[in-house]
Amino acid sequence: MGGALLKAWAENTDHSFTVADPAKPELPKNVAQVSSAEELGEDMFDYLIVALKPQLIDTVLPDYLPYLADDGVISSIAAGYSAGRLTEQAPGRSVIRIMPNLPAMIAKGVSGLYAHGSVTETASREIEELALCSGKVVWVDSEDMLDRLTAVAGSGPGYVFEILRSYVEAAMALGFNEEDAKTLVLGTVQGTLEMALQSDLSLEELRNNVTSKGGTTAAGLKALNGGEDFSGLIRDTLDAAYKRAVELR
Repeated sequence: MGGALLKAWAENTDHSFTVADPAKPELPKNVAQVSSAEELGEDMFDYLIVALKPQLIDTVLPDYLPYLADDGVISSIAAGYSAGRLTEQAPGRSVIRIMPNLPAMIAKGVSGLYAHGSVTETASREIEELALCSGKVVWVDSEDMLDRLTAVAGSGPGYVFEILRSYVEAAMALGFNEEDAKTLVLGTVQGTLEMALQSDLSLEELRNNVTSKGGTTAAGLKALNGGEDFSGLIRDTLDAAYKRAVELR
């Protein structure tokens, strides 16, 4: 995810980036690279972007804090590592957490942003600019709301892939081969999503417009959610993900 975001940032903004990674991955041509903090010399940075596995942050972050400007901001895309824990590592520093989801890798994502501490308007604007390179942005006013956003959007692609998998499997059970089932299901979902995005009608109104009384859609919807089982399952899914996000914080 960090590599995909960096590529979008390097291609779509005027900021300069330096990546610290001992593995020396392949990077965009206009991005500098070092293997360790010592190689930074006297360079100072406006932002320190934390794109590490959470269990590595406590070990790695302190080495790079001396290279963050006095008014610099820590920004983290690491899930499960709170802004409070980051400020414990860097007392007095402001933090902006970015919670992207998987479609950010193709610039179709939704990222949650949360500012912790005395974050300036300039810093908020510039971090938002980076996040917008990968899709849409939603600001939240508490870390608890960021956990809730994680349950909806951060984990959301996993739910959608599972729904699609089940939908394709059901189409195959009706007699379609896998290729045709995927074409039917993915095409239906893609077209329906575009209609929802382009329409001023509510989702309920759009659903009702395609549902004739006593028709095939009505019969299908009754099986899907006649006893509110599907709606309840979605609520339970988000609630379970939210509770786990709180535990990881």
